[in-house]
Amino acid sequence: MTGATAVTGAAGLTGFTGFSDSAQAMSLVAFSAVATVTLLLCVMTGPDRDDLDEFYTGYNSLSPMGNGLAIAGDYISAATVLGTGGVIALCGYDGIVLALSTALSLMLLMFLLAEPLRNAGRFTMGDALTRRMPGRSVRIAACGVTLAALLPLMLVQLAGTGQLLAFILGFSGEGLQTGCILGLGVLMISYAAIGGMKGTALIQILKMVMLLGSGAVVAVLMLRRFDWDPGTLFDAAAAQSGVGPAFLESGLQFGGGDWPRLDMITSELTVVVGGACLPHVTMRMYTARGARQVRRSMSWAVSAVVLFVLVITVVGFGATALIGRAVIAEADPQGNTAYLLGSRAAFGAEVSTAETFLFTTVTTAIFLTLLASVAGMILACANSLAHDVFAGRARELSARREMTLARVSALAVGIPAILLATQVQHRSLQPLVTLSFCLGASAIAPALVYSLFWRRYTRTGLLWTLIGGSLLVLLLMPGTNLVSGSPVSAFPDHDFNWLPLTTTGLISIPAGFAFGWLGTVLSGRRTAEVERRQYEAVEGWILAGAVRRGE
Repeated sequence: MTGATAVTGAAGLTGFTGFSDSAQAMSLVAFSAVATVTLLLCVMTGPDRDDLDEFYTGYNSLSPMGNGLAIAGDYISAATVLGTGGVIALCGYDGIVLALSTALSLMLLMFLLAEPLRNAGRFTMGDALTRRMPGRSVRIAACGVTLAALLPLMLVQLAGTGQLLAFILGFSGEGLQTGCILGLGVLMISYAAIGGMKGTALIQILKMVMLLGSGAVVAVLMLRRFDWDPGTLFDAAAAQSGVGPAFLESGLQFGGGDWPRLDMITSELTVVVGGACLPHVTMRMYTARGARQVRRSMSWAVSAVVLFVLVITVVGFGATALIGRAVIAEADPQGNTAYLLGSRAAFGAEVSTAETFLFTTVTTAIFLTLLASVAGMILACANSLAHDVFAGRARELSARREMTLARVSALAVGIPAILLATQVQHRSLQPLVTLSFCLGASAIAPALVYSLFWRRYTRTGLLWTLIGGSLLVLLLMPGTNLVSGSPVSAFPDHDFNWLPLTTTGLISIPAGFAFGWLGTVLSGRRTAEVERRQYEAVEGWILAGAVRRGE
């Protein structure tokens, strides 16, 4: 759950990569080429100005494999690549548990929510929720939670863009980093506004192919360094960790807290429940043509994520084994450079031209991960604003005008995110990632589960779930130990830490479900009965895979 936090002293770390100025120039050329090609893809595949289905769903034209890779691409963000890799390299066993929790969350989406979501929704989460509870208040609440959950993640990816380029290209000037954030932020907005769902899907597919391909090659090279024996790799990592056998045991990540075991369980539960429920992931369910295709797409997505978990585990442990935990922590206290450092260390002291090219591929894949992640999040927020808020106000809104509103909404979401990212780029961004997961687990997940499966659920219960769960998370989050009270917190010079846990999940997840139950009970029997009949009228659509309205 760690994010792409600031890489302090990036200029002094260039030596760890071991590449010359020409190699850095190769990375810069590769970044420029990828940005140009992906923008061209968006222009070529962009929808017509009056075709909403093409903009919001890409006409459901992707194959199950393509759609599955796009889902996996939206799910695997830079926070996963850099942050989870860092936890594996610094905390060993606890990092593996986090990576497995990430995969388990997507599996939970596949088995529990994917098909009902596809059947209930059309374009946005607001569509899925209002299938049984029509009303503008529900759409506005859904849009508000979508923005609240995705904006923190966007800040993490955008701030990480400047830090990544600083680390790889060897510059440390704050002005240059800010310029990278501004320039690439505009590019990400363009992806969402021009390409729509199909354009961003193609970028996600390209990202996954590069990420999995380059990562698998690095993992193979890493295993070759340890005679193809994972046990030898793990033992070497423990020996280089500075903590011995504790590196391969539970508790290293949360050992400094008052309740380490409880903190670990709560953190992993938050990832499992909230990770795959975030709106930029669930919106991909609506791009499948039917129930059978969404099942096949999710199978491909889960397979891709599991493969990446294996890759990042090998690379993370390899980084510790070859470089040492102390060096990784010195480069970045959160370990966000561990994946890059491990990839570089897999080549050994002498780097050939082919290995230089492979490392450039690795860095380009991470660069593309940053671009694609933010583009998907901006698209999810823009779609919700245009379709749930603005289009809901007008009874007769033309398709061309709604699409224009969606593109303007991409600007309205992206520009503030870019400006905020320039302000927080030098702080620990782990609390922002944690905030997004907590909102997904405490507000979105209960709302989806109740809406799709509980017959008695009422509109009041839904609003209490979305609003109450979100407000409770926002109230509790500033008191966690990620925000203050430690050297690696967002505000290390202050201490207003009154909740000695890493996440709010212990309180907010049960409360989110309780809010929905309480709101439903207080609605009264008559209201509950009316809304139960409304649910029964669409139950076939939601659970049995009947054709959706408008298809």
